[in-house]
Amino acid sequence: MEKVKCLILGGGPAGFTAAIYASRANLGPVLYEGVQPGGQLTTTTIVENFPGFPGGVDAGNLMDGMREQARSFGADIRSGTATAVDLSSRPFRITIDDKEEIEAQALIIATGASARYLGLPSEQKYKGAGVSACATCDGFFYRKRTVAVVGGGDTACEEALYLASIAKKVYMIVRRDVFRASEIMQQKVFAKDNIEVLWNCNTQEVLGDGFGVTGARLLRKDGSVFDIAIDGFFLAIGHSPSSQLFTPWIATDQDGYILTDGKSSRTNIPGVFAAGDVQDKIYRQAVTAAASGCMAARDAEKFLLEQN
Repeated sequence: MEKVKCLILGGGPAGFTAAIYASRANLGPVLYEGVQPGGQLTTTTIVENFPGFPGGVDAGNLMDGMREQARSFGADIRSGTATAVDLSSRPFRITIDDKEEIEAQALIIATGASARYLGLPSEQKYKGAGVSACATCDGFFYRKRTVAVVGGGDTACEEALYLASIAKKVYMIVRRDVFRASEIMQQKVFAKDNIEVLWNCNTQEVLGDGFGVTGARLLRKDGSVFDIAIDGFFLAIGHSPSSQLFTPWIATDQDGYILTDGKSSRTNIPGVFAAGDVQDKIYRQAVTAAASGCMAARDAEKFLLEQN
């Protein structure tokens, strides 16, 4: 069985940043990239709000750069996914791809989260070409254009309000005849002249021309079907943190996000730390994920020093 000082699970901004800092602290980190190397960021194209890139940066290139930076400091970055864990005692035992077992003195969980989608083939076809789950990430591309937001909760209202400050028109596609959002968020939405709420509607299909989104086909509760012309289609129906593997040991909130101690990355198990979207249900940005990866590596370094 392989024994490592610091094991990092997840190959997004949080995981790679943790690997950079852990390498520089001489922790000899081993990182497994998981099922989505590069993380959620790889579902978009150009990232315009990551500091240091005034002209924007290709998402794939950004993640490649983080990966290579971690490697340059000595991080051992591998393909593979954790399929079983035993966090009942230290060293922690982690199984990779149902076959390889590793013992780790410290574990950093940076497995991220995934946006919930409707499950439409057309939605997947135009993912990254008009279909997005992050208005903050991709809204800028729709200045003075028409977009739609799916959802009726606080997040959907926040996304719609953000887009309304950029886009010419915003449709909100809500499957019920009321919002689930808080009263204050509803009032803000209703106060916006360029937001139109389409009640009792479900999306049947995302329409496109083969290159990008051109519209959406909607089904009303009364059975009528109609199309809307849009340039962008934004999902705001929630995220699912990739924490299921750890929940027998790690404390989470009701939505599955890992709980951390105060402003640290410490979980309820000493020696186990969480970073990025697996523990952040509020900001969910690449820059905040990277920052939390730094925190996790620093916390792991301090923990291991204290143990010695």
